Amino acid sequence: MTQGSVEDLRLTWSGAVAQLTIARPPNNHVDTALIKALADALEALDGDERCRAVVLASEGRAFCGGADLAQPRGLASGEGAGISPFYQEAARLFRTAKPIVAAVQGAAVGAGLGLALACDFRVAAPEARFCANFVALGFHPGFGLSHTLPRLIGRQKADLMFLTARRIRGEEALAWGLADVLAPLEDLTAAALGLAQEIAAAAPLAVRATRALAREGLADAFVAATAREFAQQARLMRTEDFKEGVKAVSERRPGRFVGR
Repeated sequence: MTQGSVEDLRLTWSGAVAQLTIARPPNNHVDTALIKALADALEALDGDERCRAVVLASEGRAFCGGADLAQPRGLASGEGAGISPFYQEAARLFRTAKPIVAAVQGAAVGAGLGLALACDFRVAAPEARFCANFVALGFHPGFGLSHTLPRLIGRQKADLMFLTARRIRGEEALAWGLADVLAPLEDLTAAALGLAQEIAAAAPLAVRATRALAREGLADAFVAATAREFAQQARLMRTEDFKEGVKAVSERRPGRFVGR
């Protein structure tokens, strides 16, 4: 096994499967720099003949707690100035060529849910929690979820997640098709690697061609969706409700929203 690292992203190998591990525990919040590093790594693996499939994992309790909007230099600063470059880098994830299996051990929230859905498959623990928490922040869904979530689980279930900010745990996620495999927490990485190795054992040219057709137009749809999402997010960032939502989440309490 060979390994390396780029900032908060670690690369390890298991045969023909490359594992990329986000190392920002406990919440593994994403920002533009981390999404860029991930896109760079995936594009490099596209050019590496050793790699036939990828596992995306993370350290700590959460798969990804989303983008940290509460920080002064976070994506919400400057009424969304940081969100557009963030989405530009995220679009690169959807243009990569090799299958990706996400290992979701805990919370996949907001942009973390979007990141999980950028992958081809999701192996989840019962402790996993998939959540589109945007309305709880006084915010509009982002990371292309307005397209990718209904594409995966249907419009009705997607709207239920969007409008309630409900947490969907591992067993329910499996029933909904939000997760593809359910595995005990202690076996999660092995299960994700096992699925990736199944893919890696198949003919690589056929796998790439099949995947390319199945995901045809997805990257362009992501770009169109994030353009619409960003317009709504920029507008909502100027509201009192958004300021209250971010404060409420940071203080771990329900928001007191006034509709302004």
